[in-house]
Amino acid sequence: MIHTTAIVDPSARLAEDVEVGPFTVIGPDVEIGAGSRIGPHVVIKGPTVLGERTRIFQFASVGEDCQDKKYAGEPTRLVMGDDNVIREGATLHRGTAQDRGETTIGSRNLFMAYVHVGHDCLIGSDCVLANQVTLAGHVTLGDFAILGGLSAIHQFCHFGSYAMAGGGSIITKDTPSFVMINGNPARAHGLNLTGLKRRGFSKEAIKALSESYKLVYRQGLTVEQALDAIRSRFPLPETEAFAASIEVSSRGIIR
Repeated sequence: MIHTTAIVDPSARLAEDVEVGPFTVIGPDVEIGAGSRIGPHVVIKGPTVLGERTRIFQFASVGEDCQDKKYAGEPTRLVMGDDNVIREGATLHRGTAQDRGETTIGSRNLFMAYVHVGHDCLIGSDCVLANQVTLAGHVTLGDFAILGGLSAIHQFCHFGSYAMAGGGSIITKDTPSFVMINGNPARAHGLNLTGLKRRGFSKEAIKALSESYKLVYRQGLTVEQALDAIRSRFPLPETEAFAASIEVSSRGIIR
């Protein structure tokens, strides 16, 4: 299961059925879960934990030291859940001591070719990052987030659950959950209605979210006024998630 040309540090902990391709290097303090397949010419550096059924394609770099100039070799980590796919040339870096000390990634995410995930990012589950998406350090992605190819997110930004960015978007503010954005700089363009329907959201929830979006973006209200109106008029879990994603914004939301 491990190619004869691969180099695997004796301290690395690989489940018995993990496949490792030719010329791959797996360093110390790396843990790889059952059913995982690591392609050729991959570099994995620890401390890194990869969950079960991880799939990594050629020339990816996972768990490398981050590019933050403050990083001084502290023992930070990268932790990923199960069923993640990391395509060719992607780079996923560990955290820094100045933040949580960990880059954390959920399960069932797709990182397409040449994606970069910077230090201390917090990524949920079921996200899709298309070719050459770049996340600066300290970025947070909610569950089911979709980023079109060549998009980039500024450090410390939040990108909400079920939100979607069109290709080439430059994102310098926080994106509320369920919202669709596009452009340079990115601007809001309504709800991610197609995504909500595909994920089985009820008609009632979608209508309430649409009205909530209008309160934030089209009624000339302050953010505080809009959130109060949403919570009084549409007391649903989905609208509360939308409101909460705005409330936690520290950089201000995309307008």
